[in-house]
Amino acid sequence: MNWTQTGLLAGLILGAAAALGGFTGFLIALLVGALGLVVGRLLDGELEIGDILGRGRDR
Repeated sequence: MNWTQTGLLAGLILGAAAALGGFTGFLIALLVGALGLVVGRLLDGELEIGDILGRGRDR
């Protein structure tokens, strides 16, 4: 399991634990899961901060 998968899994578990129910809980779990995925990709080196902020590598 790499950092991307670990980050996504941790984010989903934390989001589900924080929400515990309803449509709002689903949205919170989705948001926290996406955040975990982004952090995992950053740690794996598959994503650069400049990619997120819209700055290219050429500048």
